[in-house]
Amino acid sequence: MNTGQSNLRLQKLVTIVAVLLFIVKIFAWWLTHSVAILTDALESVVNVVAGFISLYSLYVAAKPRDLDHPYGHGKAEFISAAFEGTMIAIAGGIIIFESISGLLHPKELHQLDLGILLIGFSAILNFIIGWICIKNGKKNNSLALVASGKHLQSDTYSTLGIIVGLILIYFTHFNQLDNFVAIGFAFYIIYTGYTIIRSSLEGIMDKADTELLSKMVDVLNKNRKDNWIDLHNIRIIKFGSVLHLDAHLTLPWYLNVHESNAEIDQLSQFVKDEFGESMELFVHSDGCLEFSCRICHKQDCAVRQHPFKHSIEWTVENTINDKKHGS
Repeated sequence: MNTGQSNLRLQKLVTIVAVLLFIVKIFAWWLTHSVAILTDALESVVNVVAGFISLYSLYVAAKPRDLDHPYGHGKAEFISAAFEGTMIAIAGGIIIFESISGLLHPKELHQLDLGILLIGFSAILNFIIGWICIKNGKKNNSLALVASGKHLQSDTYSTLGIIVGLILIYFTHFNQLDNFVAIGFAFYIIYTGYTIIRSSLEGIMDKADTELLSKMVDVLNKNRKDNWIDLHNIRIIKFGSVLHLDAHLTLPWYLNVHESNAEIDQLSQFVKDEFGESMELFVHSDGCLEFSCRICHKQDCAVRQHPFKHSIEWTVENTINDKKHGS
């Protein structure tokens, strides 16, 4: 099963769980009349809607390339994550509104013990599913799955806060605490939505992932060959679960086409061993120039024009430049 299909299968599970937990929380609210539980249930509405949206986006992202989408459909995940982050932030706003309304018009609470057990069960299940989503999302480079996982875990944290508040209410009978607890965790939910929106917009705008670039350069430095004189104009773009790498590799000018391709194949294999088959590479080979001799490690070069002077360690800063490294 490829990564796209694996992501889609996991998101189906997330969506089913979201629907079931929404039903559980609505039942808990019906029993207790707790505003905090109601706001938790309202956030679960967002979970359900966002789950179906993420499910559709992963279905689109898993589709093969076609003439209209030569790089695939992976960008759909960024749009889904942006929408989900927006809905999370809106849910936080709704929670604040309902909590203030509860402060102005307090209601009697009922059967808090059973309500606590029901939403406690939902919190545990949400956290487990969220952890699985984040783990697999990072492994498969799926922002949609990571967003779903963070959403579920933020739901878990807010639910735990609500449980603490309900326990205090149960023993102190201070019912207004129900609304204060809900307001406090609403701001946390809004912040979570903001971070997801920011990440998705960065993906849509193809913002450079310096952490990923740094890891990539480290891999190439550790496996560097004498024929790899220079690496420059390196770019990494994310298309859902696919990572696309463009780079220019400077090789000895006298290598023929087959020899140059063999060097590129070797570089590609090192990268895929580290990042998996979801990484696709387009490496352009450049022939070395006279000034390249001073940074070239090759010992048996019959056409060397200058002695080796010093080595240039590849870094993110000097490999993203669109020019060969000089002496």
